[in-house]
Amino acid sequence: MDRKTPRGACRKYGIMSDLKAYRPNVAAVIVAPGYPKEKRIFVAERSDIPGVWQFPQGGIDKGESSKEALFRELEEEIGTDRVEVIARYPEWIAYDFPKHVAKKMRPYKGQKQRYYLVRLKKSAVINLDTKHPEFCDYKFVELEHLFDDIAHFKKPVYEQVIQYFTSEGYL
Repeated sequence: MDRKTPRGACRKYGIMSDLKAYRPNVAAVIVAPGYPKEKRIFVAERSDIPGVWQFPQGGIDKGESSKEALFRELEEEIGTDRVEVIARYPEWIAYDFPKHVAKKMRPYKGQKQRYYLVRLKKSAVINLDTKHPEFCDYKFVELEHLFDDIAHFKKPVYEQVIQYFTSEGYL
C-alpha cells in the first residue's frame, strides 16, 4: 500500500517471511448463479457469533494449493464445491485478529488470505448442516448492502477485495 496502513487493517506483503505470524487462509467471494447479469454476493451468518456475517473462508493445509483449499473449504462450510472460478485477487492480504480472537488462534496474530471470486453453479445446493457447522444462515446481497453486517475487523479487507473486483469489471 502506498499509504500507511492503520493498525488492524489489511496489509500487503511482498516478502513471504513477513507473513510467518499469519495463518495461511483462502476466502471465497461467491456470486449468485445468475452472474454476470445478477451481481448479488453470498454472505453467511456465523453460528458462534449471531448477527455477524462473512464470506466462506478457511485454512490452507500443508501441501495444499490455495485453489484446492478453496474447493475443500466450500464443501466443508456450505456443503457444496459446485462453483466456477471467475478471478483471483492478485496478492495475499493479511489482517490482524482482534485481541479476543488472537488468544484462541495462537501462535498466529492474524491471517494471510488469498481471495477468489467464484460463481455458484445452478446445480449447486447450499447445505449449512455440515459435519462441523460454521454458519446458521446465508443470503445473497446487493453490493450496496454487503458491508451492513460484516465483522468490523474484516471490513477493510473486504472493501479492498471488492474494490479490486469492481475496478477489474467483475462486479
